[in-house]
Amino acid sequence: QRPRAVFIARGASACEFPARVPRSSRRPARSTPTDSAAMAESPESPRARAASILTPGGSPRTIGADLWDDVKCKFVVVTGGIMSGIGKGVTASSVGVVLKSCGLNVTSIKIDPYLNIDAGTMSPFEHGEVFVLNDGGEADLDLGNYERFIDLQLTRDHNITTGKIYQRAIQRERQGDYLGKTVLVVPHVTDTIQTWIRDIAEKPTNGVPATPDVCVIELGGTIGDMESMPFVEALRQMQMVLGPQRFFHIHVSLVPIMSGELKTKPTQHSVRDVRAAGLHPSAIACRCKEYVHEAARSKIAQFCQVPTSAVISVHDVANMYFVPGNLLRGGLLQVMQRQLQLHDVQCDLTSWNAIAQALEDTTKLTTSVRICIVGKYTGLQDSYLSVIRALQHAAIAQKQRLEIVWVEAEKLERREEADPAAYDNAWESVRSCHGILVPGGFGDRGFEGKILVSKYARENRVPYLGICLGMHAAVVDAARHAAGLEGANSEEFDKSAAHHVLVYMPEISRTHMGGTMRLGLHTTRIVEDGSLAERLYGSREIHERHRHRYEVNTQYKEQLERAGLRFVGCDSTHKRMEIVELAQEAHPFFFAVQYHPEFLSRPNRPSAPFLGLMRAACGEDVAPSL
Repeated sequence: QRPRAVFIARGASACEFPARVPRSSRRPARSTPTDSAAMAESPESPRARAASILTPGGSPRTIGADLWDDVKCKFVVVTGGIMSGIGKGVTASSVGVVLKSCGLNVTSIKIDPYLNIDAGTMSPFEHGEVFVLNDGGEADLDLGNYERFIDLQLTRDHNITTGKIYQRAIQRERQGDYLGKTVLVVPHVTDTIQTWIRDIAEKPTNGVPATPDVCVIELGGTIGDMESMPFVEALRQMQMVLGPQRFFHIHVSLVPIMSGELKTKPTQHSVRDVRAAGLHPSAIACRCKEYVHEAARSKIAQFCQVPTSAVISVHDVANMYFVPGNLLRGGLLQVMQRQLQLHDVQCDLTSWNAIAQALEDTTKLTTSVRICIVGKYTGLQDSYLSVIRALQHAAIAQKQRLEIVWVEAEKLERREEADPAAYDNAWESVRSCHGILVPGGFGDRGFEGKILVSKYARENRVPYLGICLGMHAAVVDAARHAAGLEGANSEEFDKSAAHHVLVYMPEISRTHMGGTMRLGLHTTRIVEDGSLAERLYGSREIHERHRHRYEVNTQYKEQLERAGLRFVGCDSTHKRMEIVELAQEAHPFFFAVQYHPEFLSRPNRPSAPFLGLMRAACGEDVAPSL
């Protein structure tokens, strides 16, 4: 029996502690090779005791260095410093374009440090538009950039949020999966993050069975934010385990201009914060209004411990499609090739540069096509980012200079005595345009203005494209002003209306808001031969992304069709109306859809409804004859 020492504190009772045991007595016997092998296979071995984490699909994995042993994918991580909105999303997307142009299979992940499970319940004024994915995921708008730039089809799991990570960790704790351990941010939350990244990075995209070669990860927010620290720590651990041959870190920082001089100190401090958090940038992307000259880049390199060749000027350009070319000319690919050992790859941006130049050429035209967007979030244009991009894609295809005129729908409703000019100016803007687009939205504010602008377009033969709520406005307009259904409205805005021509979908929850709408890619069948919809798409079956809770009340379908509306598209059950249009002899282009075609528009493949609107606004035939 070990001797015991007695320690008596002043004013306290005696406390016994084990006496110190000589070091030689504590040293265990040296194990034999046979003992070591047995220990490695033992249930009590460190490897066996490592925590297992559920993947997005629900299967367990072992956490530790061996988590990454069989992962062939290389990682490019993009972080930002100094301020948000600095251009991390476009930089990450452009890096993806460069890598894909080298013949590599590329995927993308966006990390958003907010506690929301997804962006679905957030106001557009808070975070810009909600981008909808094929599987119904409601994601950050940067996933739209990834899809448009790299031509991907991502899933909800490609958007990681703090809410998703903590939900997963807490769920495991409640299930008893941590075996009585104290659940901590490190290692349990950081392990959950790493496992999520690993499994999504290995997930094929676009239906291609091949595992991605490179995964581009964008960390939202700014380095130093409290919310993002668990993700920074997880990425630090990844960088340590993967090594420089599989982990490339690009830090995007601002280089402001004051009194005509480029200031490098903010970037120096930003990189210092990154290094203090444990991440070591492989390259620094310097955001600046002007080209960052060699002297400034050399100074940044000297104080940030990166080669001058790894300090890249990411200056303002005529349009964002020029950014991949600027990164390539700045030498970023060569730096990545050396570190990631990307041997025998040749980058060909010919087709991409053609898109960038085509958009630039349209800005030099002397005349423009004016498209009026009548919305309720016009104070923040990021609320309609995909709509803007889809219009740009159509303008490129038509070789037209696009001019977007923004009109707040609320200002079209009534002439206020306090500010009569706002009403007059809003309608003057509408009347000055060649086409009208009413995008989606939620809430009754401005809905009456959208109904009035639909009425104006219908009666004056002005090309009109209604999307989601824009389709609802067209249906209510036709019900009130063409079908004679006085008081017609949507159930969403007037529960006691005389005629609910739009009703709540029966399968949608009335108690939970997040993720309960009709979301994602659904099939729409065009049921009328020779319709405008069939001519636009060139097919009788189409697939588009949806996001809505309300739908056309089919009890009024016959009355509305007698008034001139034609419901030419429906879902696969033929019970849900998806597309409405006016007869082509009555109107050159009056087209409204329940889905969101803007989410599938690409620079080289513009969305059919947007292309039709652009052609109609130019006075051309909107679609070829079948």
